[in-house]
Amino acid sequence: MKRKIYCTIPQDQIKEPLLYTLGNQFQVVPNIRGASVTDEIALLALELEGDAAEIDRAIQFLCARGVKVEDLSDAPDAHPA
Repeated sequence: MKRKIYCTIPQDQIKEPLLYTLGNQFQVVPNIRGASVTDEIALLALELEGDAAEIDRAIQFLCARGVKVEDLSDAPDAHPA
């Protein structure tokens, strides 16, 4: 399964290896679809591929780190994977 999400990463987490951790600690493959990173904030459009339960766990990990996660898979213009 593939799920598209949009992440707003706060300043204190910008230098943390969040995507590395997603791919290493969870059975998901993160694919960066778009990004904008400054010293103050990072905005990432990601596609996560893997089992639905693992994707949910990965998203919970991000949220626990203070990352704001918006699910784009349910957006009206989203296309099924």
